[in-house]
Amino acid sequence: MVKNQKYNMSDNLTADEALRKLKEGNERFVHNQLTHPHEDMNWRFSLVDGQKPYAVIVACSDSRVTPEIVFDQGLGDLFVIRVAGNIAKDKVIGSIEYAVAHLGVNLIVVMGHESCGAVAASLEIDLPGGHIDALVQQIRPAVLAAQEMDGDLLTNAVRINAKMVARNIQDADPYIRVGHREGRVRVVPSYYRLSDGYVDFIE
Repeated sequence: MVKNQKYNMSDNLTADEALRKLKEGNERFVHNQLTHPHEDMNWRFSLVDGQKPYAVIVACSDSRVTPEIVFDQGLGDLFVIRVAGNIAKDKVIGSIEYAVAHLGVNLIVVMGHESCGAVAASLEIDLPGGHIDALVQQIRPAVLAAQEMDGDLLTNAVRINAKMVARNIQDADPYIRVGHREGRVRVVPSYYRLSDGYVDFIE
């Protein structure tokens, strides 16, 4: 059994407070007004005995998508899980559950992004082969839904994929679903625009 951190969970940010903090950090990033918080030596030493992140970010592994930079945050601020296509199966959901149940995190953000290669691969008729097939098969339902929409297929598929992943996480038992039903935990899909740096929260 994983032991709880020493922190008082009641001191954690609410989901709305955490989302506001992310939005403020993204504004700084977009306008090149970065503060680079929580990077100094004293802060690093303060984290040796424990962590208290205020948000979980499920993001793509794409090298252009780095949540700590995009949201202008530092060490210990974000609990980041990165996997191509920002998909969530058991191991990812288990990691999120740890953050919710043992670190008291109340906000989970699923961040898709512009020009996502994993989603683009899922648009092809033929599977790419290897273990990439497992990624593609999880994203394909979003592609099928996007094919019924007007507009750019890849963009729509990325956004729908983020929504589907968020819904899947939100319904995960036992920790996340209960927190969501209690109004404490929020799961928010989002879309990061590489072209201008903005994160569009799909609320």
